Amino acid sequence: MTLKIKMSIFICYMFFLLFSPLLIAGLDDCTTTWCSKGGPIIRFPFRNKFQQPEHCGYPGFNLYCNKSNETVLELPFSVKLVVKKIDYVSQNIQLYDPDGCLPQKLLYLNLSASPFHFLDIHLYYGVLFNCSAANRDMDYDIIPCPAVLGYQLYAIPSYSDKYTDEYPLTSCTKIHEISPVPWNIVYQKDLHLNWSEPYCGHCEVQGKFCSLDTNKSGTHCTSKPKIHRSEPRGDLIAGGIIGAFLSVGTLVALYYVYSSSRIKKENQATIEKFLEDYRALKPTRFSYAEIRKITNQFSEKLGEGGYGTVYKGKLSNEIYGAVKVLNNFKGNGEEFIIEVGTIGRIHHVNVVRLVGYCADGFRRALVYEFLPNDSLEKFIFRDGSKRNTLGWTKLQDIALGIAKGIEYLHQGCDQQILHFDIKPHNILLDHNFNPKICDFGLAKLCCKEQSGVSMTAARGTIGYIAPEVLSRNFGRVSYKSDVYSFGMLLLEMVGGRKNNDLTANASQVYFPEWIFNQLSQGEELHIRIEEGDDAIILKKLAIVGLWCIQWYPTDRPSMKVVVQMLEGDGNNLTMPPRPVPATNGTNSIAGIHGRLRQTELAVISEVE
Repeated sequence: MTLKIKMSIFICYMFFLLFSPLLIAGLDDCTTTWCSKGGPIIRFPFRNKFQQPEHCGYPGFNLYCNKSNETVLELPFSVKLVVKKIDYVSQNIQLYDPDGCLPQKLLYLNLSASPFHFLDIHLYYGVLFNCSAANRDMDYDIIPCPAVLGYQLYAIPSYSDKYTDEYPLTSCTKIHEISPVPWNIVYQKDLHLNWSEPYCGHCEVQGKFCSLDTNKSGTHCTSKPKIHRSEPRGDLIAGGIIGAFLSVGTLVALYYVYSSSRIKKENQATIEKFLEDYRALKPTRFSYAEIRKITNQFSEKLGEGGYGTVYKGKLSNEIYGAVKVLNNFKGNGEEFIIEVGTIGRIHHVNVVRLVGYCADGFRRALVYEFLPNDSLEKFIFRDGSKRNTLGWTKLQDIALGIAKGIEYLHQGCDQQILHFDIKPHNILLDHNFNPKICDFGLAKLCCKEQSGVSMTAARGTIGYIAPEVLSRNFGRVSYKSDVYSFGMLLLEMVGGRKNNDLTANASQVYFPEWIFNQLSQGEELHIRIEEGDDAIILKKLAIVGLWCIQWYPTDRPSMKVVVQMLEGDGNNLTMPPRPVPATNGTNSIAGIHGRLRQTELAVISEVE
């Protein structure tokens, strides 16, 4: 390298070293800003989408300034509302409709694909009617918007199924059904929403600024950034320096944009490569527009979980599906890959079938076969006379079907599939009440020859988690962990209640222990017995369940043996040992479940 080149590099380095602090301060594209003086301040998790790069905000928190210098938030689907106030401490945002008719926007509003939630937790479905002027005596339900061509709009709660008895709806036409919304929104001018992620309220209370971690997995608190002022500066020297380094600043900004979008692009590339590898399985790939059409604009919600919302969809004139729309504003797509990769290779009568999927940009959805009878949980945890409406013979068939499905996951696939979340809520029933295992978001693939699975923390739902998953002192995590969960499910089918129901009698709080004591003393389990054969089925399910929940994994049977026991004669079953060792008159695992009975454990990373 010549001396001239060395000197040039040295001068450039010193020049940049002297003025880079001023340059960075002048070109900080993530500084606090606003659309007009006195308007809402825009800072993380929000960003001005037309003035700031994506890394300045959190996905879904995009604001922009309209021609009137008002701050605008766009909600799904194309609902544009003006921001009146943002409370960063309590994480609330107050909006209003610039057109003066907020109820009309309810026809298109759907927050399922948005990070925002209604502040009011009491939500109701509604129906809009278009009525003639003759019905204007219904002042309570009239929408306070200008009438169109002499007609008026009325909002009626959908829980009133006798419209004509409760409301004078003659000469009225039903025009639209409103998704669940706070009912007072029909009469108010403002809409109040809040957000739970990212959680930045603690930073605001401390007078600090909230921003994403480097790995985008969480947030941290930093010092407040400088406030960006739109007035022109009088310091010409600073302006000259900024102009001289404009090209360098452009490179810096491009680097920030690149680094912020790189992780998203890598995640998307991972998903696309995975889907390309699974094309041979022939599940249908839907666009997001097709998903909206299938679900009729997400009009009928079947349920909601930690990873997304499930809607009823219509695939053809006679075929329905269950569409699970994954939360697209958090995570790196891991749950999407796990579920498609697991269930996409399964073909069994007792495992729910994957019909297709959607991977349209960062919008992801899974389409399953539709099962009309909901989950097993709805039938075994009913109160009073509605308990066990299926009958014990049918419950035995359901238990056998679940066992065969789990056995297939453990032994029938190329790779062993550990579900890690077997519970009544994840057992769906078809039109003939045949069981199908669903929700593989926590599942893990491993080799059949592998004796155990290494994990860094527990996963699953408290009450169904095996002891070795909570503590490695009890053995290695393996397929026997699913056996334990299935045993707890069997005992809940027998008792018709949660296995650690604290509302029960003191002697029955830990239900598995109570069942063991009854059977070991030769007493019958008189639980909703209606026919003579019911007692045999009841005892068989209880004994098999007690075998499955043995404290140490080596003492539990495999699912193949469980299937054989359920198919065999219940009178020939051997009574198992006490499933849970007692110490000083207390039941240690019952204590674990008691302390954590309402806790959901998150998906964990794996160590191979």
